[in-house]
Amino acid sequence: MPSVRFAATTRSNGAMDFEAQALPGLVWAFRFFVDGSSEELPIDQPIPDHEGWLWLHFNLADARACNFLKSGPDLPAPARELLIAADGHQQLHAHAACVYGVFADLVCGLGGAIDEIGFLHFAMTEQLFVSSRRHSLNALEATRRSLRGGRKIGTVAQLLEAIVEHMVEAVESYADGLADDLDRVEERVLIADTSDQQQALARVRRVAVRLHRQLATQRSLLHRFECDIAPSVQAPLHFATGKLAQRIDWLDHEMIASRDRAQLLQEEVSLKMADQTNRNLQVLAIVTTVFLPANLIAAIFGMNVGGLPLAANRSGFAWALLLLAGISGFVFWILKRSGLLGR
Repeated sequence: MPSVRFAATTRSNGAMDFEAQALPGLVWAFRFFVDGSSEELPIDQPIPDHEGWLWLHFNLADARACNFLKSGPDLPAPARELLIAADGHQQLHAHAACVYGVFADLVCGLGGAIDEIGFLHFAMTEQLFVSSRRHSLNALEATRRSLRGGRKIGTVAQLLEAIVEHMVEAVESYADGLADDLDRVEERVLIADTSDQQQALARVRRVAVRLHRQLATQRSLLHRFECDIAPSVQAPLHFATGKLAQRIDWLDHEMIASRDRAQLLQEEVSLKMADQTNRNLQVLAIVTTVFLPANLIAAIFGMNVGGLPLAANRSGFAWALLLLAGISGFVFWILKRSGLLGR
């Protein structure tokens, strides 16, 4: 049984020749057949050279994978460079019979997608789809599960479509979670419970802004591919950019709505907190005003000098207390008559 070989040598016809070996840093490998079915290949053995096309997925945290991708796969030099490039921004390019780029996705944690952004690097030709990442990505894991469940994918372009669809589904699910968070915060605000709501709103707004930036860039890349790049690449590399862009555009509007709603709730919470602070300051000012004359009288009676009134009177302390209470009550009556206590 012949094997696909993976070492950076060149045949006389210019194509890459590969030495048979297990691929370093390979996370998983799938072979796809004409009917769209697929089989998962063992990653600790050479890749058999059978009919169909391959999906090879690498872990960039493994230095061996980076070294291999620099020169191993039969891809244009810019595509190989992008496969191992530092995560920075999303992009989509075409070079002869190869489409390559970087897409953002939610990182996959133990419990599913989290709000951290990771990047999928990919390059595809008619017979090969190579992907790489530094973090476990939600869309890739979801695509892998769907293939294990029997999903059929006919071409490399359809595989990219499936991955992007899972990206969008993850963001949609996360957007629903953000909407639920906003609903809970709004209920708390309506009952005037603003405790710890600023932090929750700040998180929702931060995540919505980050996802909006990623979705807007993805939509722009898909539109540019459809208008400028797609006509120059082979038909098997065309994917449904219009459908995906429309879905991303709708989702982006949802993100913008969540961001704006979070901002409005932040403003409302800030106003309620400011109002509560003002009420507290008003109470403090009233208490201070009521007891200010009493404090003055108490200070006078506390002076250590001769000739103080009631100093020789056996009932002087009681009379001083009555005087303090009377003065405080009189001030309280004045404030109430003036309407200050009802504001």
